[in-house]
Formats: sequence, C-alpha cells, structure tokens
Amino acid sequence: MINTLQENVSIILPENGLEEKLKQAKEENRKLSIKLGFDPTAPDLHLGHAVVLKKLKQFQDMGHQIIIVVGSFTARIGDPTGKNKARKPLSAEDVQHNAQTYINQLSKIIAVEKTKIVFNSDWLDALNFSEVIQLLSKVTVAQLMHRNDFNKRFTENTPIAMHELVYPILQGFDSVKIECDIEMGGTDQLFNCTMGRQLQEVHQMPAQIVMCMPLLKGLDGKEKMSKSLNNIIGLTDEPNEMFGKTMSIPDALIEEFLDLTTDFSMEEKTNLKLKMENGENPMNIKKRVAKNIISQYHDDESAENAELFFNNQFQNKNFEEKSFEPVPINTLTHIQHKTTVLELCHQLKNDLSKSAVRRLIQSGGVQINTVKMIEPDEEIELVKETKIKIGRRCFFELA
Repeated sequence: MINTLQENVSIILPENGLEEKLKQAKEENRKLSIKLGFDPTAPDLHLGHAVVLKKLKQFQDMGHQIIIVVGSFTARIGDPTGKNKARKPLSAEDVQHNAQTYINQLSKIIAVEKTKIVFNSDWLDALNFSEVIQLLSKVTVAQLMHRNDFNKRFTENTPIAMHELVYPILQGFDSVKIECDIEMGGTDQLFNCTMGRQLQEVHQMPAQIVMCMPLLKGLDGKEKMSKSLNNIIGLTDEPNEMFGKTMSIPDALIEEFLDLTTDFSMEEKTNLKLKMENGENPMNIKKRVAKNIISQYHDDESAENAELFFNNQFQNKNFEEKSFEPVPINTLTHIQHKTTVLELCHQLKNDLSKSAVRRLIQSGGVQINTVKMIEPDEEIELVKETKIKIGRRCFFELA
C-alpha cells in the first residue's frame, strides 16, 4: 500500500512521515485528512492538475478523507506566481464561477460525493485585524525569505508587495483550521505547504506531512503545463483534440507522460520504455499514451475513434479526403465576398492573435484548397466548398 502511495512522488517531508501518519491512523482507527488547496484563477483543469488529483484518488480509494480547500479568500488578494510579479486578484464573481467549474471537473478523477469541499473565506473573512496581526507574528521575515522567488526578487531589487508575503501564511492557516494530516501539491508549492506544518506546530497541533508531486511539462516540452502558456491538454478537451495534442509532444517528453498521465500498470510502463530504448517508433508509443488518456477522461470507444480520425487526418496524404469542419459563410462577421487570407484565418481561429496568424501564414502553415498561402494580405474570394487548412490540426470548409 505505501509503495503505491509513494509512486511518482517527488518530495515527502519528513521522509518517514507518510509511514508514521498511516500507522497513527490505523492505531487511532480513523481516516487521514488529505488537503489539496487551489485558488480558482482559471476555470479549466488540465493533465498537470490531474497528477496531484490522481494521487488523492489513491488515498480516497483506501478510505481516507479528501478535503479540497477552495481559495475563495486568497484568490481575491492575488498570490505570488513564483515568477517576478504577483498574480492579478480576482473578483468575488470570478472566484465563484471558476470554483464551481473546478468542482464539476473534479468528478473526472475523484469521487466528489465523498470529498469534503470547503472555502477559506469562511474563516479568513471572519478574522479581525488583531487576529490577523497575531497570526503574522508567528512567522519571521527571515523564514519568508527562504522562499526562492522572494529571495530572488529581493536580491534583484524587484518589488515584493506586502500581501504577497502574507499569502503563504494564510494558506498555512488553512491547514490549522481543517486539522490537516497530509497536504498535497506540486513541487512549486513546497514552501507554502511547509508553512502549514509550522503554523500547526505553533498552535500545538500534530504537524501535517507534505507530499509534492512533479510538475508535468506542457506540450512545448519546456515549461510546466499552464493555461497561461497555452501548452495544456484539458480534462474537458474533445477526444480528437486530446489525441492530436498528445501526438504533438516532443519525443523527449514521452517517458514523463507515461509516468504521470497514464494509468498503465508499472509492468506496462516498463515494457513501453524498453520498446523505446530498443528502437520502437516514438509515434507508436505516443498513440498508446494518447488512447490511454482519452480512455480515462472519455471512454475506450472514443479513444479508438480518435486514433482513426488522427490516422486519416494527419497520416493520409490526400488533402481532399480529410475531414473538414463546415463554416457557413454568413457567420463570418465584417466579411463580404472578398477578404484577405489573414482576416479569414483570424476569424476561423479567433483564439490566435492576428500577429500569430500572420506568422503562421508566412511560415507556410496555411493552405487554401491545393495552394499554400504565404502572403497574409493576399485577397481571396469567398466561395462555398473552399477548403482551408490552418496549422497542423485545423481544417475548415466554407458552406
């Protein structure tokens, strides 16, 4: 049991803490309280979030109590991003909307009906100023400066706002209020999670242990998966989109995806890694990974269909036989009978900026019927049955 819980975990603090907590729970005949906190700063969960959530699911399947702490207070003040500036605070309406979206998506991995969901505004809003000062007095500035990004910004004379310094203390206080046994998070949350241990000890409570999971890299293979970097596979992505995105990851990322995103057995993972070492085509391994991911968040049939779609759409060389999404001409706003390649592509792919679309065209990433377009400002006539390919995965047909 403990080996399963320790699988893929990057940090356990203290090292023997998990074993001690499990032993304690057994002796006291009680469930452990496992905390995961999140600030609802964006409404969509992705595979990076799932790395931690799947570990929570293991604890839940063993009968322990999962507690999701929604940062309904902390999201309104803005937390340190780990970079060189604070994240923009959200309105109460944004927090409520995003939190509900998160909670709805949690059911893709954990049993929400067995999960305790709490909002930290319930206790943080209730603190008077005297109580806030008393809480802050439990932590020294020197302790806060051990956080890497604070230390770096201070050394570089980059401003650090006071609310940023307070944020880890408030997150730590959440652990006091819910009497947490184990706090989960990514490795970027290590400092904040250990603050919970410290404050519990100050309040003469048993200190929680900290378990940090690795940060899954995004589709670029460089930065961690993050919606702000547009390098994610969302838990609510359609199967074809999931498959295509997974196939686009760099080969160097395959092993990480095998370990952190699939639910293959350890034996299966080992066998697939051996195949790679022995010269197996990386594309074949990616297809196995992609189908496994889709089976987890959709179903096996969707995974099979997504592979068939991908094979036809991206491995079949015949342009005319590909599947095109129909777009009625009258839905294209501010466009009459003629327009430019740039304007047409921007309307069809409005999630991209015009400058990004321009670069895509100039690099040869746009095809209209059988012609590759490289001049963004070239005029074209809008005619039904015109087929447009934008990038590697987007195919449209005017109707």
